[in-house]
Amino acid sequence: MILETMLRLAPVVPVLVIDRLEDAVPLARALVAGGLPLLEITLRTPVALEAIRLIADAVDGAVVGAGTVLTPVQARDCAAAGARFAVSPGFSELLSRETPIPLLPGVSTATEAMAAIAAGHRFAKLFPAEAVGGKALLKALAGPLPHLTFCPTGGVTLENAPGYLALDNVVCVGGSWIAPKALVQAGDWPAIEGLARQAAALSLAS
Repeated sequence: MILETMLRLAPVVPVLVIDRLEDAVPLARALVAGGLPLLEITLRTPVALEAIRLIADAVDGAVVGAGTVLTPVQARDCAAAGARFAVSPGFSELLSRETPIPLLPGVSTATEAMAAIAAGHRFAKLFPAEAVGGKALLKALAGPLPHLTFCPTGGVTLENAPGYLALDNVVCVGGSWIAPKALVQAGDWPAIEGLARQAAALSLAS
């Protein structure tokens, strides 16, 4: 599956930090049931790689990827675990060249966006979106850089997501609000499924 097809599966990509391996499968199932099949598991915890493996093996309908990918070695490990895509917080020419799965690089300036385009990318993550200018920055980049379409992440919420999704150069948004830590720790999968349904419905309002 090409990156564009994956990014168009739903309006929101849940950005997930999984602390306990036993949460991985039920969390992913709740999100998929709620209409959010594209999942970004960040490499911020010791169990992240195994969580990717478990979800890829056990959750029907999930398209699992790895976030916070910083090196080609990490990218290769994630691909071997079953990740279908990788997301990096910034742009790296080396990572772009050597990642064996589709890469969504992070950019926060016009210069980085130009570098991503030069490396062959058509899609990028604007990160941290709200901190670097959010919707105003995306509108400003649309004119001179129509070659790039964005997935804004960082400070995106249920409340401000529709404004991002209404922009022509936004394909989806990334957010962590769909799986708050308290609900994950409590194992409240029905509540998380409900939040996923809210997020999946955003495409209708944008």
